[in-house]
This record gives sequence, structure tokens and C-alpha cells, in this order.
Amino acid sequence: MRRQIVIGNWKMNGDSRSNRELLDGLTNAWTGVHQSEVAVCVPYPYIAMAADALDNSNIGLGAQDVSQNDNGAYTGDVSVSMLTDFGCRYVLVGHSERREYHRESSELVARKFKKAYENGLIPVLCVGETLEEREADKTFDVVGGQLHKVVNLCGLDGLAKGIVAYEPVWAIGTGKSATPQMAQDVHSYIREVLGPEGDQIRILYGGSVKPDTAEDLFKQKDIDGALVGGASLKAEDFVAICRAAE
Repeated sequence: MRRQIVIGNWKMNGDSRSNRELLDGLTNAWTGVHQSEVAVCVPYPYIAMAADALDNSNIGLGAQDVSQNDNGAYTGDVSVSMLTDFGCRYVLVGHSERREYHRESSELVARKFKKAYENGLIPVLCVGETLEEREADKTFDVVGGQLHKVVNLCGLDGLAKGIVAYEPVWAIGTGKSATPQMAQDVHSYIREVLGPEGDQIRILYGGSVKPDTAEDLFKQKDIDGALVGGASLKAEDFVAICRAAE
């Protein structure tokens, strides 16, 4: 059985006061034993704060990106060892906003994925198509190509050490969301591409996930949770999504 997991991606939002309130809200609401896992990926400057706030809680800590290098003259980059030093367990790699705004190639994303799992982090590989690509019926080609870059470098056994998150670019931050069946179709394709290892790899859906859409998404056979953006900035909404994964 694949355990459901819900991961919040705060992106470049928050400040010391609001983040403290959000973390307090999450830790107060998400107590006890749960069937699903929960984690939040916070901006770099607040990782120490989050690590302290989440200590002794059942909410995991993650980062939003990581360098493919161990150390050195890479101004602005953050290494795996720096993240694990503060108790990070997860890290996003290849989010569409990194691919688009920072021109990250699938080859670079694959190197980041490999660096992460080889050094103690669970990488969350983000894949997804643009609206133009979907309308051109290229969804499977695009998603498959992004997956194969990681498989070619890491092998299926390496990919199995991480998590895959399907995020249709056209649904991120737009208020639009793929229907449960649309999401399931792509998740099923991803699992097929991954072959035998696909049965054990968790595949999350991301793209304007909200409390009122989460339950129907989580009922789908191949959806193992969610990567949540905007709704993760409100403790009540995020916790409601987490409960839907139960």
C-alpha cells in the first residue's frame, strides 16, 4: 500500500510573523496519529524557524529547490548537506516555475534529483505540461520526456527513492484544476511509464488543489496525495486537504 502524502509549497511567501502563525496553526491542528503523511516546503530563510516549530510534531520539513553541487563557488545556491543540517527530509526539484523562470532543463533537474536521494533527502520530482502542450495533445509526450531524463540518469530504482508530482502548468495558481479523471489519466500513464517500480512510487497531484476538490482527487486509483500551493498558506485550508487524504 502506498501511503498518502500531502506537501505544502509556500513558494516565495510569508514573513517571520505570518509564518510563525501558520506553523503554530498547523502543529496545533495536525496532532496525534494519522494515516497520511504531511510536510511543508518553506523558503530558505525560514527553514531554521520551521525546523524549530515542527520539532516533535508529525509534520515533515522540506525545501523548494537544491543545488546539484556539493559545495563551492555557487553564489545563491543551497546544498543538500545544508538542508539536512536543519532537518529537511524533502526537497522539490523541477517545479514548473523553476523550469520556466530559471530555465532549468530536464537534464539539470535529473542531476538535482540524483544528488538529493543519494545524500539523504527525498526528492519530489515535478512534471507537467503547459496549456498549449495540452491543447496540442502533447501531455504524455511532455510528461514522459521529463520522466525519462531522470530514469536515464538514475534508473527506475533511483526514481523509486523519490516522489513524483504531476502539476499541469496551466492549473498552477490559476484557480483552474484538472478534473479528477483528467488527473487520473496522467497519473495512470506515469505509473505505466515507470513499469514494475511504478506500483511503489507515490504520485501526487498539484495545481490549485483546494479543500472542496481534494476528496474527489484522492479517490482516484493512482493519486497518492497532493502538492499544494496557495491553499497551504492557510492552516485551516491545508489541514482540511490533509484530512481528505485520510
